[in-house]
Amino acid sequence: MRHLWWLKTAGICLFMWVFFALYFEVLRHPPSPPRIMPLTALDRAIPFMPSALLAYGSLWLYVGLPAGMMATFKNLLHYGAWMASLCLTGLAIFYFYPTAIPPLTSGIDLARHPGFALLQGVDASGNAFPSLHVATAVFSAFWIDHVLRGVASPPGLRLASIVWCLLIMLSTLAVKQHVLLDLLAGILLGALFAVISLRWRWRWRWR
Repeated sequence: MRHLWWLKTAGICLFMWVFFALYFEVLRHPPSPPRIMPLTALDRAIPFMPSALLAYGSLWLYVGLPAGMMATFKNLLHYGAWMASLCLTGLAIFYFYPTAIPPLTSGIDLARHPGFALLQGVDASGNAFPSLHVATAVFSAFWIDHVLRGVASPPGLRLASIVWCLLIMLSTLAVKQHVLLDLLAGILLGALFAVISLRWRWRWRWR
């Protein structure tokens, strides 16, 4: 984590700034009216849980961990290129197939949950399918597990990473920012890019 920490910190911040600039541009200017995602029985069964907002927001820390763990500039560049490819693919899907979730928080007094009201004010219900929140979490989880296995870390760290990823995924349903179909598509997208990127990586040399 100390190796090239200044480059990693600046790079992660710049990456997120560029991503959000593109994300909100697509969100606010869809080329056609967004299609409303259908609800499943599970979507109706899961209640609105404002406490899950902490897990939802923790994604922005979680996705920075793999980049921070890269031991060489070459590995860092490889990881960043694949994460960028994942995000651009998701944005392309949002642009050519705009989607939104139905109003799942109608009847809820958002004034009692200022953090959630802020989230909805910034991140509207569009750009739903697939969930990039889930896709980037799954992609990061694969890479974190790969690095931790490579350095023979205690199994508890790998388990903690998996649990953290699961909490992030479930939080997307609990805070009503996504529906089940968004989550499943996000898992597939993130896992696909993770498997390909790990298979086609440069030769690793663990210190």
